[in-house]
Amino acid sequence: MNYSRISEFLLLGISEDPLLQPILFGLFLSMYLVTVLGNLLIILAMISDSHLRTPMYFFLCHLSFVDICLTSTTVPKLLLNMQTQSKIITYAGCITQMNFFLLFSVLDIFLLTVMAYDRFVAICQPLQYTVIMNPQHCVLLVLVSWMVNVLHSFLQSLMVLRLTFCTDVEIPHFFCELNQVVNHACSDTFLNDVMIYLAAVLLACCPLACILYSYFKIFSSIRAISSAQGKYKAFFTCASHLSVVSLFYSASIGVYLSSPVTQNTQSTAGASVVYSVVTPMLNPFIYSLRNRDIKIALKRYFQVEIIKMSLVTTLKK
Repeated sequence: MNYSRISEFLLLGISEDPLLQPILFGLFLSMYLVTVLGNLLIILAMISDSHLRTPMYFFLCHLSFVDICLTSTTVPKLLLNMQTQSKIITYAGCITQMNFFLLFSVLDIFLLTVMAYDRFVAICQPLQYTVIMNPQHCVLLVLVSWMVNVLHSFLQSLMVLRLTFCTDVEIPHFFCELNQVVNHACSDTFLNDVMIYLAAVLLACCPLACILYSYFKIFSSIRAISSAQGKYKAFFTCASHLSVVSLFYSASIGVYLSSPVTQNTQSTAGASVVYSVVTPMLNPFIYSLRNRDIKIALKRYFQVEIIKMSLVTTLKK
């Protein structure tokens, strides 16, 4: 009878040390700006250059958009709380943040899986690549990914809405992560725990198994290539994607497959920073700095823009 419909939660953040707050604020602000700018540049390169309108870059463009959305779900609220020295997030805001974070984080996994499938077809079945990865098939893969994840995040949010929370709920995290919110409920969370583990198996482990199988077949095909140059070229096309997958899964799988009753909240928050903030920030560097086509496209775009600005300035004079 002492339970009530609470109106807000308290996010304790990364650290409660007041001396670290300015440092953390500058660090997260820098990472957020780099993430948004870097991923926007990749999207800009894809749109401006017709040579990059291939399945691989089509999926990469969507991955960059999802990365921007993923960091925008958590980091701005964290920065606002640091700036105002407030830990409050409303109940509706917490559920909304949790919903969108689930949507974009798992969508990241789906897009990485689709990109692994694209590399598998390109290397293992090169003669059928244009037929299998036609524009309609690529759009269908992205649409299915969106539909599945919208449904998943909506169901998880509905499952949380049925829970009852005690007053003065303190979440030892910098955003409303599903596990942390469920752990602080006062009512029975058995169905929520089952849903979390089931989703982890179906939406995280199964895509990981597909990625590993794809790269097993890819490496088998690369070994069959006779020339060393051919092997290097084939491996180079997969290196960027493989490094992103490794970084993302190494942090996220520990969070979503860990026990809902874990007490090691600092390690959970640290792992969440890696896959929710650091990985989206590094994606543009991993793909653009190692990709000659993207660098050429961006260089060509900025050259055209500089010429346009010069012409406009000349005409005004």
